[in-house]
Amino acid sequence: MEQQELTTVQTAKDLGLLPEEFERINEILGRVPNFTELSIFSVMWSEHCSYKNSITWLKTLPKDGPRMLAKAGEENAGLVDLGDGIGCAFKIESHNHPSALEPYQGAATGVGGINRDIFTMGARPIAQLNSLRFGDLKLDRTKWLVKGVVKGIGDYGNAFGIPTVGGELFFDDCYNVNPLVNAMSAGIVKAGETVSATSYGVGNPVYIVGSATGKDGIHGAAFASKNITEDSVNDLPAVQVGDPFQEKLLLEATLEVIKTGAVVGMQDMGAAGIICSNSEMSAKGEHGMRIDLDKVPTRQPNMKPFEILLSESQERMLIVVHKGREKEVEAVFDKWDLNCAIIGEVTDTKRLHYYMKGELVANVPADDLVLGGGAPVYKREYREPAYYKTNQQFKIEDVEQPADLKAVADHLIAHPNIASKRWVTNQYDSMVGTATMTTNRPCDAAVVAVKGTDKAIVLTVDCNSRYVYADPQKGCAIAVAEAARNITCAGGEPVAITNCLNFGNPYVPEVYWQFVEAIKGMSAACTKFETPVTGGNVSFYNQSTDDGPVFPTPTIGMLGVMDDLSTMMTSDFKETGDLIYLIGESVNDIASSQYLASYHNISASPAPYFDLDKEYAMHQVIKQLIKQHLIQSAHDVADGGLYITLLESAMPSYMGFKIDSDTDIRKDAFLFGEAQGRVVVSVSPDQQEAFVELLSTSEVEFTLLGTVSTGTLEIDGESFGTVTEAHQVYDNVLQGILGE
Repeated sequence: MEQQELTTVQTAKDLGLLPEEFERINEILGRVPNFTELSIFSVMWSEHCSYKNSITWLKTLPKDGPRMLAKAGEENAGLVDLGDGIGCAFKIESHNHPSALEPYQGAATGVGGINRDIFTMGARPIAQLNSLRFGDLKLDRTKWLVKGVVKGIGDYGNAFGIPTVGGELFFDDCYNVNPLVNAMSAGIVKAGETVSATSYGVGNPVYIVGSATGKDGIHGAAFASKNITEDSVNDLPAVQVGDPFQEKLLLEATLEVIKTGAVVGMQDMGAAGIICSNSEMSAKGEHGMRIDLDKVPTRQPNMKPFEILLSESQERMLIVVHKGREKEVEAVFDKWDLNCAIIGEVTDTKRLHYYMKGELVANVPADDLVLGGGAPVYKREYREPAYYKTNQQFKIEDVEQPADLKAVADHLIAHPNIASKRWVTNQYDSMVGTATMTTNRPCDAAVVAVKGTDKAIVLTVDCNSRYVYADPQKGCAIAVAEAARNITCAGGEPVAITNCLNFGNPYVPEVYWQFVEAIKGMSAACTKFETPVTGGNVSFYNQSTDDGPVFPTPTIGMLGVMDDLSTMMTSDFKETGDLIYLIGESVNDIASSQYLASYHNISASPAPYFDLDKEYAMHQVIKQLIKQHLIQSAHDVADGGLYITLLESAMPSYMGFKIDSDTDIRKDAFLFGEAQGRVVVSVSPDQQEAFVELLSTSEVEFTLLGTVSTGTLEIDGESFGTVTEAHQVYDNVLQGILGE
C-alpha cells in the first residue's frame, strides 16, 4: 500500500486523536497508518460517532420495556410497538455546531438527517419537532441565528412534506456563541416492513444511492467534537448542504425498494459519511466490504480517497442487496431519477478494503472502528462545581416580594421565553399530511393521527436547562416528568423517550459532573414513568473559549400513544362558569423560575420543588379524569408558573378567570413559582361532584382556585387587566423583535 502522507503523532492530534489513540491504531493495524486510514479512525473515534466519553454512563439508562421493538443502539432510531401490527420509529439529534456557523444549512440538514434515520428503517415520517436555544435576543448575531435556523427548518421540512408539529424555544446569554438546534422526527411502519442497518452475504453488491458525493461536510463529525472558537469559521466546509426535494425522492424510493424484499440492509449516510455506514453495517453483520471509491458518483472531479470516504453530503444511503436482484433495485431508483451505483461487495474478511483505480488506499478492521467494538471507552473525572453548593443556600426570604404583582405578570407575558412562539410556528407547515390534530387546538403535546386506525402518537420535546444547571440530577428528572406530564395532559400514555444530551467539554470535570448527574436523574425518572430510552445522541463541546459552556441541556423527546382519538384533551377553557382546579400541591417556592431569573436577576438558586412519587401519582389521576370525561381542559404548570398557565388556558377563546390565592403561600410564589407536579383543569359544574369524588379517593392534593369568566383576569378581587390586552402583548413579542 502506498503511503499517501507521512503520518505522525502531530497529524493525528490535528485530526482530533489523542496520543494514546494513535498508538492504539498502530497496534490494531500492526503498522503506521496512512493519512486516509488515520482520517477514518479520527472520525469514527470522534465523540460524535463513538460516544467514547459518554457510553459508560449511557449504558446505565433503562432500555427495556414491553413495547420496545428495537432498543437503544440497535438501529438508526428507536422502534416502539403501537399495537395492531404498527410500529413507530422516532429519534432526536443535534446539529449545533453547523448551525452556529451557517444557521440556514446547519438547521436544514439537521432536519434532513433525522428524517433519513426514520425512513431508512422503513418508516414513513409523519411528524417532526425541534428544540432551539439561542442567546440574548437583543444581539444582532442572535437575531441572525434565529432567523436562519427557523427558515432552514421551515424550508426543508415544508418542501420535504412532513409537518412540524411541536417544539420549544428558549433564550439565555449562555447560548450567545453556541446555539442548540435539536431536531426530532417520528414515523410509522407496518410489521414486516422494517429493514436493519446490517450487512452480510459474501458477494452481495453494495450500492450508494441518492445524491452525488461532494466536498461538503468533510470531517463534520470531528468538527462537532471540539469547542467553538474564533477559528471555527474555517470549518465552514464541514457544514453540509441540503436538498429537501432530493430527499423526498429518496424517501419514496427507499420505502418502495424495501417492499421488493431485495434489501439485505440499509443505512443513511449522516455523520462520517460512507466510512460510518460501511463500518457500522459490516461490524453488525460480522462481515467485511471491498469498496471501489472511484465508482462513487461525485460532484467534483479528482476527489481524494479520504474526501470521498468522509464527505457528509446529504440525501445519500448505503444499501446491501441480495445478489441476483440488482435489476429490481436499480429499476426503483431509475424510476425516481436517483443515482444508484454499485461501489463494492460484501466479503468474509471483517475488514474494509478501499480501492482507488485498482490501488488499495486503506485497509482497516470494521469492528475496531465502531461503538461497542474497538472504539475507545473512557471514564472521565468528574467533580461537583462550587456553584452547586451556592445554589442550595438560596432562601426565598432573602427576596423581597414586589408590591405590584401585575407588573410581574406583565413582565413575564412580554418575555421571549414565555410569550407566543407564533413568529416561529407560522413559518412551519403543521398541516401537510392532514394527520395533525393539534394545529388549531391548543394542547400540551402534539397529537398526530395514525391513518387507517383510531390511534394517534403524542409527541413532545422538553427541557428547562436553567433547572438542569441549578441541579443536574433533579433538573433532568424534571425534564422527563414534564414531558410525561404534557403527554398525559393531552390524553396520551407516555411510552418511551429519545434524548439529545447537549453539554460542554467532557474533559472539564465540572462539566462532566453535570453530565453524570443528569444521566442519574433521567434514569430515575424514566424508570418511574416506565419510559425506556430508545436512543438519541450526545453533543459535547457546546462551549466557546471565552464564554465557557452552555447550560447543560439534556433535551427529552417523548413518545406517547393514544389508543382512541376521542380521549384527546385540550388545554383551553371551554365555558364561562366552569370551575378551575389546581391538581398537585402549592409550594412556597420561586427557585430557578423565570420570575426569579429575569425579574429579580437572581441566577443562584436550586431547582424548583419536585417530588417524583407525587408527580407520578398526579399523572395517574389526570389519566382517570380524562378517561372518565370529568374535565373540560388540562394544562400543566410550567415556565412562568400558575399565572401563565391560567392565561394560556384563557387566551384561545378569549375567556377570563377569577381566582383566589392561597394565603399560606407567598403570593409571588403562588402565581409565578415553578414548583413541579401541578396541572390546572377546568370542570363543568354538573361534573363537579364526580370530579371531587374521584380526587378524594386518591392521595393527590387538589384545590378549587375559582371560575372561568368572560375575559377579565382577576386574582383576590384585584384586576390583572383583560385577556384581550394580555393576548395582544403575548402574541407579538417575537414579531416586535424579529420583524414580520
